[in-house]
Amino acid sequence: MIPEVGHYALVLAMVLALAQGTLPLAGAAKGDPGLMELGRTAALAQAALTLLSFLALTWAYVVSDFSLLNVVANSHSSKPLLYKITGVWGNHEGSMLLWVLILALFGAAVAAFGANLPTTLRARVLAVQGLIGLGFHAFILFTSNPFDRLDPAPFDGNDLNPILQDPGLAFHPPLLYLGYVGLSVSFSFAVAALIEGRVDAAWARWVRPWTLAAWCFLTLGIALGSWWAYYELGWGGFWFWDPVENASLMPWLLATALLHSAIVTEKRDALKSWTVLLAILAFSLALLGTFLVRSGVLTSVHAFAQDPARGLYILGFIVLVAGGGLTLYAWRAPKLAGGGLFAPISREGGLIFNNLLLAVLTVVVFLGTLYPLLLDALGGDKVSVGPPFYAATFIPLSFPLLAAVVFGPLLAWKRGDILGASRQLAAVGAVAIAVGVLISFVAQRHVTLAAIGCGLSAWLILGAIYELARRIKLFEIPVGDSLRRLVGLPRASIGMTIAHASLGICTAGIIGVSVWQVETIALLKPGDTLRHAGFEVSMETPREIDGPNFVAERGRITFKRDGQVAAVLEPERRIFKTTRRQTTEAAIKTTLLADIYATLGESDGKGGWTVRLYHNPLAPWIWLGAAFCALGGFVSLTDRRLRVGAPLRARRPAAQPAE
Repeated sequence: MIPEVGHYALVLAMVLALAQGTLPLAGAAKGDPGLMELGRTAALAQAALTLLSFLALTWAYVVSDFSLLNVVANSHSSKPLLYKITGVWGNHEGSMLLWVLILALFGAAVAAFGANLPTTLRARVLAVQGLIGLGFHAFILFTSNPFDRLDPAPFDGNDLNPILQDPGLAFHPPLLYLGYVGLSVSFSFAVAALIEGRVDAAWARWVRPWTLAAWCFLTLGIALGSWWAYYELGWGGFWFWDPVENASLMPWLLATALLHSAIVTEKRDALKSWTVLLAILAFSLALLGTFLVRSGVLTSVHAFAQDPARGLYILGFIVLVAGGGLTLYAWRAPKLAGGGLFAPISREGGLIFNNLLLAVLTVVVFLGTLYPLLLDALGGDKVSVGPPFYAATFIPLSFPLLAAVVFGPLLAWKRGDILGASRQLAAVGAVAIAVGVLISFVAQRHVTLAAIGCGLSAWLILGAIYELARRIKLFEIPVGDSLRRLVGLPRASIGMTIAHASLGICTAGIIGVSVWQVETIALLKPGDTLRHAGFEVSMETPREIDGPNFVAERGRITFKRDGQVAAVLEPERRIFKTTRRQTTEAAIKTTLLADIYATLGESDGKGGWTVRLYHNPLAPWIWLGAAFCALGGFVSLTDRRLRVGAPLRARRPAAQPAE
C-alpha cells in the first residue's frame, strides 16, 4: 500500500509541476497576482508530495519489500541498515527520484525565502523550476519508475553493487546532486531575467547565494567522491580524469566563474550578458553529467543505466533546456548592455581574467571528455584521453589562474595599480619563490613541476593571509582594534580568504601525491620483509573474517622505521555472498604530512599474497583543502548582504537645457 501512495504522490507532483510551470508565467504576463501566487503554492505542494514519494521508496528498502522490482535489483535482507537506506539512491531509478526531490526542495526554498524578490521575477523563476521538474517527473514515471511491482515477489533481492556499500555513498551522491540541481536555480534566474529583459545589481545579488550554495555542495560532493575512490577502489590515486569525474568538474569550473562574474554585475553593473550565459551553461553541463551516467555511452563505476532509450530522452531534454535557454539568450542578450566602465588593470579586469581562464579550462575538459565519445559514435577509431592529456593541457593553464588569485582582491575597482599591488605582495612573493627554490634542491624527481606547484601553494596561502591582515591593519594598530575590525568584516570577505587559502592547501596536496607518490607492488609472504619508502614492511598470514553479507581475508601489515613500528594496517579482500563479487578495502594510516596506504590482493596458492603499498605525501591536504574551501563558501553565505536585494541605483536627473 505504501509504495502505491508513493507512486500516486509522484503523479500528483508531476501535475503540480505542470501547473507551476505554466500558471505563474501567464500571471506574470498578464499582471495577475493570483496566478503568480499559485506558483508559490504549487512549488511548496510539489516538494511535499515528492518528499512523500521518496520516503515511501525508502520505507520499501528498509523493510525489504521485494514486491518492488527496484528493491529486488538493489537490496538484500541481510544488508546492513545503512546500506539499505543508501541503496535507495545507489541505482538509476532511486537516484533520479532523489534528483527530482532536491529540485523540488530548491523550488520550495525559492518560494519560501524569496519574499524580497519582485513578484514577477519570482513567478518566472518558479515557473522555469516547474518546467524543469516536469521534464524530470515525466522521465521517472515513463522510463524509470521506481515503484514498478514484481509478481510473484522473490524471497530475497540481488543485493547492491558491493563497491557502493560504503559510508561514503551515504553522502557523496546527495551532496553532488545538491550541487548539480542547485545550479538549476541560477539557470531559472537567468531565464526569468531574459524573459523580463532586465539584469541589474539586485538580480546579481539575488542569484549569488543560490549559486554559492550549489558551489559549496558541489565542492563537497566532488571531494567526497574523490576520497571514496581513493580508499575504496584501491588504486592509490585521487583523480583519474574519468569522463564522469570530468562531468562534475565542468559545472564546478563554470559555477566558480559565475560567482566571480556576478560580483562584477552587482558592484559595477557590468558583465551582465556574460553572467547570464554562465548561469545557462553551468546547469547545461550539470545535465550533461546526467546524460553521461545514464545514457549507456559509458561503462564506469559511476554509471547507473545502460538503456539507450533513457539516454535519448535525457539528450532531448538537454537540447530543449540548453537550446531553449541559449536561444532566448541570443534574442535578449544584445539588450543587456553593461553600464560600468573600467580599465583593463582593475578589480573588474582581474575577475574577467579569472573567468576567461576558467572558461578555457572548461573547454579543455569538455573536449577531452566528449571527443573520444563522439569519434566512437561516428565509427572512427577508438582513442583514449587520459591523465597525460590533462597533465599537458589543464595543469599548465591552471598555473596563471592560481597566480592571479592573490592579485584580484588588492586591485581597486574601475582602475587598479598593478605595480602597487606587486609591491604590497613583495614579501609574499619572496617567500613563495624561496619555497620553490628549496623544493628544487630537495626534490628527487619532477623538480620543475614540484617547485612551481609548491611555490604557487605558498603564494595562495600567504597571499590570502596577507590580504586579510591588510584589511584588519594587523601590526599597524593595537591588536585589540585589529580583532574588532576582524569581527566587523563582512563575512563574505572572511569566506573569500578561507576559500583562497584552502585552494593553496589543496594544490599542495595534489602536487605532493602527483610528484612524490611511492608505489610498491610485490608478492609478500608471512615472515618476509621488503623496503618501501624508507619503511621495513612485513605481513602476517591473513585471517578469514565473516561479515554481515560478505566473507573476507584480512591481512596485517606492519611498517617499521629504524626498528620502531610506524603503522599497522589491516587491508581486506571481500567476497560478497549474494553476488560473489570481490572488493578491495584499503587500509590507510593518515598523518598531517602523508598517508601510508596498503591493499591486499589474491594469494598465489603458495603462501604469498600480492600487496600494493603507497606512500602519498601531503595526500590529506587535498580533502582538507577542499573541505575548508567549501567552509569558506558557507561562511560567505551567512553574510546578511546576500540575503537582501541590492539597492536600486539612483539615476542622475537629466540635465536641463540652457535657456
